[in-house]
Amino acid sequence: MDGKTNEVNARPRHLLSVPDGIVLMCGMVIGVGIFKAPSIVAGNTSSEAAFFGAWLLGGLVSLCGALVYAELSARHPETGGEYAFLSRGLGRGVAFVFAWARMTVIQTGAIAAVAFVFGDYASEIVRLGDKSAAVYAALGIIALTLLNFAGTLQSKILQKTLQYLLFSALLFIGIAGLLTGGPGTAPATGGGGGGGAFGLAMIFVLLTYGGWNEAAYLGGEVRDARRNMVRVLVGGIVIVTVLYLLVNAGYLAALGLAGMAQSKAVGVDLMRLVAGERATVLLALIVCVSALTTMNAAIFTGARTTWAMGQDFRVFGRFGRWRESGSTPANALLLQGAIALVLVGASASTPDGFAAMVAYTSPVFWTFFLLTGLTLFVFRVRGGARPGFVVPLYPVVPIAFCAMCLYMLYSSIDYVRNPVYGPKFGDMVLGGLAVMAAGIPLYFWARRRQG
Repeated sequence: MDGKTNEVNARPRHLLSVPDGIVLMCGMVIGVGIFKAPSIVAGNTSSEAAFFGAWLLGGLVSLCGALVYAELSARHPETGGEYAFLSRGLGRGVAFVFAWARMTVIQTGAIAAVAFVFGDYASEIVRLGDKSAAVYAALGIIALTLLNFAGTLQSKILQKTLQYLLFSALLFIGIAGLLTGGPGTAPATGGGGGGGAFGLAMIFVLLTYGGWNEAAYLGGEVRDARRNMVRVLVGGIVIVTVLYLLVNAGYLAALGLAGMAQSKAVGVDLMRLVAGERATVLLALIVCVSALTTMNAAIFTGARTTWAMGQDFRVFGRFGRWRESGSTPANALLLQGAIALVLVGASASTPDGFAAMVAYTSPVFWTFFLLTGLTLFVFRVRGGARPGFVVPLYPVVPIAFCAMCLYMLYSSIDYVRNPVYGPKFGDMVLGGLAVMAAGIPLYFWARRRQG
């Protein structure tokens, strides 16, 4: 049998254990948000209890979503994640538009967004000219895409290494903050938090928890997925919640709620208390590790959707080939990397590449998150064999999850009206929605070509 036939007939192999899946999931969740969001949350909560309540609620809502995804994964434990759920629940047309949007907006935009943060902080260490952040972003995408192209085992090893380094760094931040001696020594002091905008605080909390759903894309590569996917999803959320609470306790102990609210870089302020001005480079290294970890996990999981679409639609068949050597969706990885590089180039001229990509991706992301949650109700109505795991407290848990998705969808579209960000990035919101909508006529064209 020749190499090309092997490429076409090769299938994903069960190479990932439960710890592997949890590490990959944590890599998607624990990213740059924990270095940005806490000060905004502190500014929009009226007390320390409300501040911690917001982070606990974020973990609870994410757990509801993880339980929904655990049942969906138990019903359809194959590579493709949400694409598989949407295809079976709402039809191939919805699944196709999702795969198109994920390939052109959601995943590639998320990769580009985190790549810009990596570029910003890497530039604090060694600057590479006027467009240093964009240059670092592009180099990071190229390097990690090629690593994932080399093979699943290679990218898994890197992910574990980076994730353990990040866990250690965040544990250090949390414990160091708790041992600093209190907010009296904080560089930023003042009044209390912002008070009544708890809903705004939750937007940033939930964004910081975002990414746990990526574990669903590992269903075809996790050993005994019907039993183990729930362990990956729930175990990952619990670990993330505990770590976030520890880090925020450190921030709060060192800076106080008022100091956090007034801080423009809460991690820098905390580390400056611990290690003086040397903290600038130290924190830059920590954030770089965080960003690389998130990028690697996003690149690993993102190409799996394009691969699944290539399996179903002949016009994209080239991207549905699985490379036996290395066990990777090679062509899908290369396409994903190319699109992410285009987005980096397009955002390099905006005031803030990260904010531009958040505006571009968010409405599309929450649209399909909501639709995926609704598929659980479709499967329950249809009946059939009982899966290995079912959501407890049905229908309360999935309703709570879908309500959160609807709220976040409204908030991300309302971004256009924001007096600060709307004029700068409103076009990015509309651009992401327009690219998503382009997938509808593309689906009908692909269906006709299907014959």
